[in-house]
Amino acid sequence: MNIGDKLPEVLGIDQNGQEVRTSEYAGRKVILYFYPKDQTPGCTAEACSLRDHYSDLTQLGYEVIGVSADSVESHQKFIEAHQLPFRLIADTEKTLINAMGVWGEKNRYGKITIGLLRTTFLIDEEGKVESIFTPGQIRTKEHAAQIIKRVNG
Repeated sequence: MNIGDKLPEVLGIDQNGQEVRTSEYAGRKVILYFYPKDQTPGCTAEACSLRDHYSDLTQLGYEVIGVSADSVESHQKFIEAHQLPFRLIADTEKTLINAMGVWGEKNRYGKITIGLLRTTFLIDEEGKVESIFTPGQIRTKEHAAQIIKRVNG
């Protein structure tokens, strides 16, 4: 997925088993962030950064949606454990993950694995990608501040 590309209409199923569609967010901006796994240190730090700055992000006109390959049940527990105020998509079949190009080779401490590449897409009011944070750019504990800085120029 590149800058200017349009999101697929069906994004997936959220933590409540509800289908999430791009058209629900027509006229609104979206932070669509992909993270490897619920309840892991980096993913928790990233989610809590977005939670702690949620009102700042919504004041800038953004909705926040997280995506991982975890189950609906796992997402429910993650939301409850950390009081997350935004939706999490359970992409267990990796449909959206593959469509967005965020599944691939990772090098962690010299060990090569295949998995979800931590990536954030800023989506405009028309459902098009306007900016991308690649895995090497994301600082989990400061990710909300990184987004705010980029949006504000």
